[in-house]
Amino acid sequence: MSERFTGTFTQQEPIPEDAVEAALAVLRHGRLHRYNVVAGEIAETALLEEEFAAFTGARYCLAVASGGYAIATALRAAGVTPGDSVLTNTFTLAPVPGAIAAVGGTPVFVGVTEQLTIDLDDLAAKAGQAGYLLLSHMRGHICDMDRLMEICDGAGIKVIEDCAHTMGAAWNGTPSGRHGVAAAYSTQTYKHMNSGEGGFLVTDDEELAARATILSGSYMLYGRHRAAPGPEVFERVKYDTPNISGRMDNLRAAILRPQLKTLHDQVARWNERYGVLEAGLRGTPGLTVIERPAAETYVGSSIQVLLLDWAAEAILDVVARCAARGVELKWFGAPEPVAFTSRYDSWRYAPSAPMPPSDRVLAGILDMRVPLTFSLEDCALIARIIREEVSTVYGNGA
Repeated sequence: MSERFTGTFTQQEPIPEDAVEAALAVLRHGRLHRYNVVAGEIAETALLEEEFAAFTGARYCLAVASGGYAIATALRAAGVTPGDSVLTNTFTLAPVPGAIAAVGGTPVFVGVTEQLTIDLDDLAAKAGQAGYLLLSHMRGHICDMDRLMEICDGAGIKVIEDCAHTMGAAWNGTPSGRHGVAAAYSTQTYKHMNSGEGGFLVTDDEELAARATILSGSYMLYGRHRAAPGPEVFERVKYDTPNISGRMDNLRAAILRPQLKTLHDQVARWNERYGVLEAGLRGTPGLTVIERPAAETYVGSSIQVLLLDWAAEAILDVVARCAARGVELKWFGAPEPVAFTSRYDSWRYAPSAPMPPSDRVLAGILDMRVPLTFSLEDCALIARIIREEVSTVYGNGA
């Protein structure tokens, strides 16, 4: 009888007990709003910002309501105005072009390689079309950041990094999010720390940090931020920066602070599971494992493989066969969005010309979450199931 996986791909680990206790303390005193403090008290949100700034090595950090809000705020604070073109990845998720559209910008899509990173040759060719790049480290795959910054610096392009999938990752030892003028991170449930919703913006640019803080809804209370520039910077920008409230609250900050302390350990656990899956899938006929470059320190919270040049019907057969055995795979080649797999030609508010080389890659991507509730044995079983079903369909002439 065929093996079957009986776990769930959407169940996260429980919130750690010390985080639960910290949350209860906030609930007991009732001061959930980040600026509601008593004499001598430092808000949980302000402390979290200091700690996350130290974690990334950034000068400034702002905690906000969501990763998508962090992206849009970074774009606004960096100077994107209605009508501006913004370069971004072909392979990404809807919040990325959505953030560009939210500030009135126009996405200009850049191709994807078989390594699932932004196509740097295509970026170089399009560098003259925009003054900004919103770089999505989609599914945790980091491109050659040295070459990317060389291209962007040479063309005067400001880089904003979407690090929703790379919190705790690095390129050549530099933490993800520390190459561009600003970076956005997410603490939505399926990311690397879990507060339900939430996010961070980090930067070394004092004026960008001040504008972002006022945009987030600091009113006149920016002095209660600790991972922030001095009051003289806020004085320069406070009267021409609108309030578009999106603050993080102390309850979520209290939940996140203990998780941040153990994030490096959690990354190691994800990568153990990723390694078991990768080893089990390597060498499967017709399936391409994404090789990770030595310069990349990644977080294996999901895994992607390619069924390059397969017929759509054969890929759908693999997905259905795996689903029948309890393994949930997402496919980025469907003509209509399914299970959050929308692609550049799905977003009708962001018109684009066909991109055949990228379409070929997108049509072959299978994607799978790797929650920490999976054991190493679970990962080995899942890899066997995928290997068997891909092999069967491939042997039938995929």
